[in-house]
Amino acid sequence: MPRKSTDIMARVGIMVLVMTLSACSWFSDTTPEAEKPTEIYLQLGIRYMDLNKLKLAKENLLLALEKDPNNAKAHSALAFLYEKITHFDQARQHYEAALGLAPDDIGIQNNYGKFLCERRQFDRGLALLTTASSNLLNDRQWMALTNAARCHLGMGQRPEAIALLKRALNMNGQYSAALLEMQKISYQMGDYKAAEDYLQSYLSEANHTAETLWVGIQTEQALGNMSLANEYRTLLLDKFPNSNEAKQVAGIR
Repeated sequence: MPRKSTDIMARVGIMVLVMTLSACSWFSDTTPEAEKPTEIYLQLGIRYMDLNKLKLAKENLLLALEKDPNNAKAHSALAFLYEKITHFDQARQHYEAALGLAPDDIGIQNNYGKFLCERRQFDRGLALLTTASSNLLNDRQWMALTNAARCHLGMGQRPEAIALLKRALNMNGQYSAALLEMQKISYQMGDYKAAEDYLQSYLSEANHTAETLWVGIQTEQALGNMSLANEYRTLLLDKFPNSNEAKQVAGIR
C-alpha cells in the first residue's frame, strides 16, 4: 500500500482484480471459481466501491446476491456500502446476514463489531472485535485491536483503549489509525510531546485530516511552537475550509 494512503480506510483486502480496499480489507476472494457470475459481480462491486462509484457498486453487489443469496462476502460488502451512504438499517441487515452465514469470518467480525460500537452497542461490538483480534489466524490483528480500542474509548475506558492501541502498534508500528488515536489521547492527557511524535509518525503513513491538523495546532501551541501551529492553521483553512475544525479556528490569529 502506498505510504500516503488515507484512512476510511479501515477495512478490505486483496482480490483477484489485485487492489487494496483498506476500509473493508477482508472482502478478499480466495475461491478458485472467480469466473462464476457471483464472484465477478462481487469483485466488480468492490472495485466500483473503491473508485467511489457507489451506484455501480450497489448494482453489482445486488446482482451478486441475486445469483447467490447465501454469499457472505457479498452481504458483507453490501453492508459496508450501505454503512458508507448512512443507510444504517440496511447495513445492519446485511451484516447480520453475513455473520449468520459465516460466523467465524474474521473480516465480518471486525467490520460488524466496529459498526456496532459506532452505534453504541458496545457489548456485542466489543465481543466480535475481541474474537477477531484474538484469532491467531488473523494476519491483521492490529486492525481489530484498534477498533476495539475505539470501542473502549466510546465507553469511557481510556486505560483499556491505550493498552490495546499499544498492542496494535507493537504488531504494526506504522498503522496510521492506531497512531492517530494515540495522537489524540496523548493530547487529551496533556502529553504534548508524545502527541507531536505520534503525529509525525502518522504523517509518514497517511495524509493530514482536519482532525489531525486541529489537534496539531493545539499541540504545537501548547509546546510554544507558534510557527508550526500557524502552518497547520493555514493548511486546515486551505484544505478543509468547510470542516468544523476550520470553523473553530477561523478568525483566530
